[in-house]
Amino acid sequence: MQSTTPDAVKADAAQWFEHHWDPELPLGRWWQLLADAGLAFPSWPQGFGGRGLSASATKAVIQARRDAGAFGPPNGVATFLAAPTIMHYGTQAQQAKYLPQIVNGQDLWCQLFSEPGAGSDMAGLATRAIRDGDEWVVSGQKVWNSGAQWAKYGILIARTDPQQPKHRGITYFLIDMEQEGVDVRPLREMTGDAAFNEVFLNEARVAESDRLGDLGDGWRVAMTTLSHERDPDNVGLGETAAFGSVDLDVTVNDHRSALSSKIDGFSLALSGGITKVLDDVTRQFDALDDPITRQRMAKIIEMRRTSTWSGMRTAASAKSGGQPGPEVSTLKLLGSELGRQIRDVGLETMGPHGMLYGEDAPSGGLFHAYSMFTPAQSIAGGSDEVQRNIVGERVHGLPREPGEKEQRELPWSELPRS
Repeated sequence: MQSTTPDAVKADAAQWFEHHWDPELPLGRWWQLLADAGLAFPSWPQGFGGRGLSASATKAVIQARRDAGAFGPPNGVATFLAAPTIMHYGTQAQQAKYLPQIVNGQDLWCQLFSEPGAGSDMAGLATRAIRDGDEWVVSGQKVWNSGAQWAKYGILIARTDPQQPKHRGITYFLIDMEQEGVDVRPLREMTGDAAFNEVFLNEARVAESDRLGDLGDGWRVAMTTLSHERDPDNVGLGETAAFGSVDLDVTVNDHRSALSSKIDGFSLALSGGITKVLDDVTRQFDALDDPITRQRMAKIIEMRRTSTWSGMRTAASAKSGGQPGPEVSTLKLLGSELGRQIRDVGLETMGPHGMLYGEDAPSGGLFHAYSMFTPAQSIAGGSDEVQRNIVGERVHGLPREPGEKEQRELPWSELPRS
C-alpha cells in the first residue's frame, strides 16, 4: 500500500477482495491467500499474515472484508493467545516454525495455564518441568483448557524451580499435544458443549528449543498472554468459530454451512457474532417499539463504542510498548458486563420464548447458547474479582492484600497447600 490512512487502506483492501474472494475456494487455500496478502491479521508484522497497520487501518480492512461478504481468517487460542506471545518473545526460529501454520489455519493450539489447585492464584501452579538433556519432562494436571481435544500444540507454564518464590520459578513452553504422555479429557458444561477440558501430563516431553522466554521468566511471559486474552479488541479474535476440528480441503461455503448448524456460545462470545443475533432477536419481537428497550439497546451500543475506543488506545499503547498493560483489565470487565447486558435484554425481549432452549428457540437457539455461556465470561481469563484487584493495585497503586508481600517472597516449596 502506498498510503496507510484508513480510507486508502480500505480502498486497497476492497479492490483485493473484489479480485480474490471466491466462496468456492478450499478453506485452506482462502486462508493462505489472506495470509500472503497481509489481510488475515492486518496489524501483525509483514510475513506473518499482516501489514503492520495501525488499529484504525486494521478496522478499515476488516470493514472492507465484511462489505465484500468474504469469510474471515482462522480464530481461536492459536491466533489470539499463542501468536501474539510468540511474536513478542519467540526466537526467529520459533516464529518461523509456528506462526505460518497459525495464520493459515493449519495448526490449532490450546492454553495450559490453570490447575485444580491454581485458578485465581495461578502462580501457585504445581505442574513440574524437569530438565533432561536437551528436553524437559513435564508432569501435572491442567484444567479449563479450551479446545485441547483438537489442538496440535499448547502454550504451557510449568514450575522449573520449586525453591524460588512462586512467581519466579515458572517457565513458559510450547508443547506438542499429540505425543504420548498427554491425556485430554473433555468436560461437559451446562451449555451442553464440551469446549473445555482437563489435561493430564505424564512425563510429556518438550524440547529446550521450545522454551519461550528466559528460564524462570514464565510468569512475565504468561502475563503477556493473559493481557491479550483480556483484550476484547485483540485482532486475533476473529469472526469465525473459535473451536472445533477444521477440514481445510472443503470449500469455504461448505465450511460456513457446517458452522452455522453447530455454533456454540463460546464462539459467539469470542467472535462478536452475538451482535447480529441480538439485532435479529430485537427485530423479530419488535422490541425497539418499547422506549425502555430502546434505552437499554442504546446503553449496549455506547458500551461497545467505549470498548472500541479504549481498545484502539490499548492497541496503540501495545504497538509502542510491545504488549497491553494492566489497563486492559478494564476492557475485560467491560466485556463481561456487556455480555450480561446483551443476555438480559435479549431474553427479556423474547418474553415466554426466553425460557426455551435448543433449535426450537428463537434464532435457532443461538441466543440461548450464548446466554448459557455468559457466566463463563466473568471467570475465564481471570475472574472479575481478579481484574478489579489488578486495576486497583497495578493501575491505581492501591496496597496489596495484607501478608501478600511476605508470601510472595517465600519459596514455593514452603507455601501451605491443600
